[in-house]
Amino acid sequence: MTTTRSPKRTMSMPVIAATTAALPAVVLSSLALAQPSVAAPAPQPRKLPATLVAAMKAQAATTGTVIPAQAVPATLPAALRPMAPVVPDNYTVVRGDTISAIARRFNLDTSAVLQLNKLTPTTLIYPGQSIKLSGTAPAAPAPSAPPAAGSTNTATVYTVVSGDTLGGIAAKHGVPLSSIFSWNNLNGSSIIYPGQKIKVSGGSAPSTPAAPAPAPAPAPAPLASTGTYTIKAGDTLSSIASRLGVSLSALMSANNVNASTVIYPGQKLSIPGSSLQPAGETKPLVPSTFLGFTYPPAVVSSANENKALLNASPVPSRAEMKGIVADTARRMGVSPSLALAFAEQESGFDQRAVSPANAIGTMQVIPSSGQWASDLVGRKLNLLDPYDNATAGVAIIRALLATSKDLDTAIAGYYQGQYSVSKYGMYEDTKRYVASIKARQRTFG
Repeated sequence: MTTTRSPKRTMSMPVIAATTAALPAVVLSSLALAQPSVAAPAPQPRKLPATLVAAMKAQAATTGTVIPAQAVPATLPAALRPMAPVVPDNYTVVRGDTISAIARRFNLDTSAVLQLNKLTPTTLIYPGQSIKLSGTAPAAPAPSAPPAAGSTNTATVYTVVSGDTLGGIAAKHGVPLSSIFSWNNLNGSSIIYPGQKIKVSGGSAPSTPAAPAPAPAPAPAPLASTGTYTIKAGDTLSSIASRLGVSLSALMSANNVNASTVIYPGQKLSIPGSSLQPAGETKPLVPSTFLGFTYPPAVVSSANENKALLNASPVPSRAEMKGIVADTARRMGVSPSLALAFAEQESGFDQRAVSPANAIGTMQVIPSSGQWASDLVGRKLNLLDPYDNATAGVAIIRALLATSKDLDTAIAGYYQGQYSVSKYGMYEDTKRYVASIKARQRTFG
């Protein structure tokens, strides 16, 4: 399936691809960045295909299309891994590792590795982190040692750096993740950011006594008089409530949100008080309309939540993403130059790209197509994860190549949808998309 394209758009305007799903075949479609080499007459208005309408309605009726922020990246099939070497005492995490993958590589039990390192199945690990593979788990009383040293009212504070996760910080300091949550008033869905201070032991933070001295306590008053607060990077509902001197329940009630609601920088919250003013409309991260098409509210809402999660998370640079796509293609038996052509066309290697149709990441894959890709590779893929996103896109390319009569038809299937191409043939904009992919492939060849 496809959407009509604006003949007035130029190549200088970056655009996020729009992707939809078709039934019964699961297919992809996205915005073609290529333009015809010569001026073409204005295309005649074309009705939205019935298959596209059905797909959008089906996606709008589907719940759970937002991928949880704490989802654990899955691992590659065992058949693609080398034989396990001798088990070392410690292992340094490299790009793309997961706990289950590390355990499988050394023929270890995943739960045993988690327990040995005081991790949970939802803990995120990061490159450079040291993981124990042998030995015994540290004694539980160890975290209570700092308070016994005499400075019982002083907590140890850790400054978050790029790539950190709460689980990783807890493991690094040998304390339970639940304690990190408790000491910092956080939970499993809280988002942390570089520069943020995290308590890694009980007691009060060293800087806490200094806070009342400058008497900044009255600061929340002006905010209360305006009735709104603009969310900044790293904010959580609980931290906002604490900073402004209001209860968390009152803040959630005033904004009709709950503890699992995803908030994002730039969003405005109503501050409970007698002089409340409406928070007003906030500009969404992802619009609901694109090139004349209006997408279902449920789909756009999911797209905005996924965009907020990606904006608040560290992602590879475009150059790094290019390497990930190429490596994934080689591993899966697909031409790297072809996979790179798709990735550049779809998003320009931008892992934070999300379209109004909820097409996610570098390869612009919607959740329903991501499920199909998961079935193709035999494991659950998390489209917010850059490695899984590349895997999903390459898996779909590989499937289209295997089931299409020729390369052009396979490329068209990624854009217009395989079923739509077989029934209606290639639309004019699909032909331009195919030509653009082949031209890009030559540059990567």
